[in-house]
Amino acid sequence: MNRDDIKLITENIFKLIKENRDYLLNLDSQFGDGDLGISMVQGFSGLKDYLETSEEKDLGKLFFKMGMVFNESAPSSLGTIISFWLLGIGGSLKGKENADKNDMKIALENGISKLKERANSKENEKTILDSLSPATKVFEKNSAEDKAIVEILKETYEAASKGSEATKNMMAVHGRAAYHGEKTMGHVDGGSYVGRLIFEGIYNYYKEK
Repeated sequence: MNRDDIKLITENIFKLIKENRDYLLNLDSQFGDGDLGISMVQGFSGLKDYLETSEEKDLGKLFFKMGMVFNESAPSSLGTIISFWLLGIGGSLKGKENADKNDMKIALENGISKLKERANSKENEKTILDSLSPATKVFEKNSAEDKAIVEILKETYEAASKGSEATKNMMAVHGRAAYHGEKTMGHVDGGSYVGRLIFEGIYNYYKEK
């Protein structure tokens, strides 16, 4: 994975976010601020625009800037959380212009650690972590095996999808949704669905590459 891959992956994710904008708005309107679809379109649009002009090849520096750009483009709690994740990913890629499966594994793990630390959250709290974390664990497990990257990413996306769907059985403990308590059960968390779309976009890119 290099700068060009990241640019095209981001374009894939942006396409999915745009296609699911109204669904994300609907998910968020139930217990949140109701602007999730809009803020995520803004965030990934900002990333896409940055990557179209950036000539940065150092992946660590690239992800650091992506985190900054996303936070500025999507001024929301989830925008900040995703920026923490991007910064964490970049932290383990400093000095690298290409990342292999092992580099990607370490980067994803670092992204989860940074997100948990900065957002003061953990799994099973009905957040984006509930799709990002299981996806990362599946990638970690499969990256050590002799599997093609597209096969690994298919299973990674499926784990993110299952993780997002599982948030229906969780009660929100963060943000505005937490005030609704048990009423939030039975509903998919919007942030977790964004996490699912991120890994779907990554998988789609490598599937078509």
